[in-house]
Amino acid sequence: MKNFDFTGKVVLVTGGSGGLGIDVGQAFLKSGASLVLTYYSDNSLPLLQKIWGTSKNLFLLRGDFKKEEDARTLVSEVIRRFDRIDVLANVIGGYIAGKPVTAIDEKEWDEMMELNLKTAFLLSKHVVAQMERQSGGKIIHVAARPGLRGNGFDAAYVASKSGVIRLVESLSEEVKNKGINVNCILPSIIDTEENRISMPGADYSKWVKPADIAKVMLFLASEDARPITGAAIPVYGLA
Repeated sequence: MKNFDFTGKVVLVTGGSGGLGIDVGQAFLKSGASLVLTYYSDNSLPLLQKIWGTSKNLFLLRGDFKKEEDARTLVSEVIRRFDRIDVLANVIGGYIAGKPVTAIDEKEWDEMMELNLKTAFLLSKHVVAQMERQSGGKIIHVAARPGLRGNGFDAAYVASKSGVIRLVESLSEEVKNKGINVNCILPSIIDTEENRISMPGADYSKWVKPADIAKVMLFLASEDARPITGAAIPVYGLA
């Protein structure tokens, strides 16, 4: 795959303490970007500091982006440091499934909507406002393959991820004439440590590697992907 050069670009990766977020952050950093990586819990900070050490061009910021004030503050802090945001790679998300609709708790439904969809909305809202001021930028959200069609016992998750796809489609139409590309990717099962632990008997060779997904996100953030907006890109591997 082509080696992309993001030297001079400011890249914001949210959800940077997860298995996918770490790989996405590393890919952008290796490509020369100035990287802002977010995390949710202070408990994640020692691990992130161990992974990243004293990496140059890396800034760690904490926030709960289910809250609009945190999303607004995040964007303000990035602008204060760098004056711009060239790429938003939003990797925040979670998974709750295994129950029929009749057994889903209201709290579980709300958690999926807030974690998967509301965060995408709030980050888009405040990042796009900055990208409009600077006349350009790239936004990549993480939706999911089940967002295309529910399989049963996953209604809250499916509805939230389907909402991300629809958000991307609508937002891309609003900003396509302003130099801003908005897309999302659709993973199936990602080969992370957490997924291996939860599914010990699975065939991991069929799962897509986080590093491979990161390469797709680099492409979507590059000028090579300028003609692509409003798209939901499958990244299933062999799953």
